[in-house]
Amino acid sequence: MTIFDLFWIFLMLSALQPVLKQRMLENARQRLIAEIEKLRGSRVILLVHRQETMSFLGFPLFRYIDIHDSEEVIRAIHLTDPEVPSDIVLHTPGGLVLAALQIARAIKRHPAKVTAFVPHYAMSGGTLIALAADEIVMCEHAVLGPVDPQLGEFPAPSVLKIVREKPIERIDDRTLILADTAEKAIRQVRAAVGELLSGRYPQEVAEEIAQALTEGRWTHDYPITYEEARKLGLNVSSDMPKRDREAPRGIM
Repeated sequence: MTIFDLFWIFLMLSALQPVLKQRMLENARQRLIAEIEKLRGSRVILLVHRQETMSFLGFPLFRYIDIHDSEEVIRAIHLTDPEVPSDIVLHTPGGLVLAALQIARAIKRHPAKVTAFVPHYAMSGGTLIALAADEIVMCEHAVLGPVDPQLGEFPAPSVLKIVREKPIERIDDRTLILADTAEKAIRQVRAAVGELLSGRYPQEVAEEIAQALTEGRWTHDYPITYEEARKLGLNVSSDMPKRDREAPRGIM
């Protein structure tokens, strides 16, 4: 056997390793899901994005909320009996507003109670989804995040700030176009947040939460802790279910 042969064997084994690891992880998750569903009498849906489960030859591939996720989650919600409560586990940095909003609206329309569990973080689009749930359950160190729209590399509120503070004759056309888009994006997301909170929060509280999360009060990656979420008026709980034994490493 030559060094060239050993190289190809190594390459094939390296290619198979992430696949086998992913399969083992999925099997462990399914066992855990079945256990939680039996314990709570609910339908459990996972929206988990972890870079290490998608690695190949040591190079991580990042995942975010996309249209594929919205298709899968909405299908799971539609296949759930209207009278069965749903538990959605969120572990995500966020992603496409379109996909997150589709999931959030499907959750809000589910007749039975929906609980969003955030064991570590649900930022941006993940927070948007959590807002649609009847209750948000967070670990004591878990965080949510602002949902202010991002226009490429620029936060929409920051683009509007430029137009407010800089003389119009010194602003180029591209920035003015971005400002117009930013204004529309903030208005749309703020209205969407209000829509998701309506019926479960007083109108004034819903409007205050929507404004706080979309106005650019914080940077987009600002961690909103359990305590801050409560101060905002969100229906959050720290009553995360306990298990007799730890979950297999890498599930969450």
